[in-house]
Amino acid sequence: MARLRPVLALGPLVLLTLALMPVQWLAIRFDWRIGHRLPMVFHRAACRALGVRVAVRGRPAPDRPLLITANHVSWIDIVVLGSLMPLSFIAKSEVADWPLFGLLAKLQRTVFVDRQRRTQTRDQAAAIAERLADGDAMVLFAEGTTGDGNQILPFRSALLGAARAAVDAGGHSHVLVQPVAIAYTRLHGLPMGRLGRAHVSWIGDQDLPPHLMAIVREGAVDAVVSFGDPIPFDRDGDRKRVTAAAEAAVRTLLSEALRRGG
Repeated sequence: MARLRPVLALGPLVLLTLALMPVQWLAIRFDWRIGHRLPMVFHRAACRALGVRVAVRGRPAPDRPLLITANHVSWIDIVVLGSLMPLSFIAKSEVADWPLFGLLAKLQRTVFVDRQRRTQTRDQAAAIAERLADGDAMVLFAEGTTGDGNQILPFRSALLGAARAAVDAGGHSHVLVQPVAIAYTRLHGLPMGRLGRAHVSWIGDQDLPPHLMAIVREGAVDAVVSFGDPIPFDRDGDRKRVTAAAEAAVRTLLSEALRRGG
């Protein structure tokens, strides 16, 4: 049965993906409102296929513009967050060229950034700001890389400049920066513990397909998404101070989720 699980789990998801892709492409092409919600349908189906159960603590801020700053553990974070609300991601530029996953990211209306070319930071921030000003909730994995799921890496402040730029771009008084912690707490109903989270974390040069198949074969992963209090960022706000506040909040939220869930 374990050998059949990948086929039984991924088969229906592949069919759903093939059905949704042309509709989502048209929705983006003609700016249909459904284009904001179809990715959420896909991610919810992906959670079921992968065996990921998501619990939510707190709630997403209802106001816009909204920039979500989250920790980053695995590619699974995309599926987990994407299943909760209409949103788009800010991803490293290499993702755009990944087979299939790059296409899916584009259909999610992802903004791709090159973190290695600092000279492009202003232009990249402007692109994110435009989306924020238009009312899109954007997700920034502020660590700039994936961690082991047990602790938070330092947040990078450069792209949070997009929040200030969005104030000017959309004529808003402020942008909300909402800290969000993603915690993987249980496997088959049992606490993962620090070592157990290595099953979920996707670090370094790990190839994606083997990691994906390992998740599918095992299944039964519990994730907790904790929404913190939004931090208003106005035109006179200090980018580094807001970044530090968001980092501290995510660290606290993650610690609480791991302590309560395993």
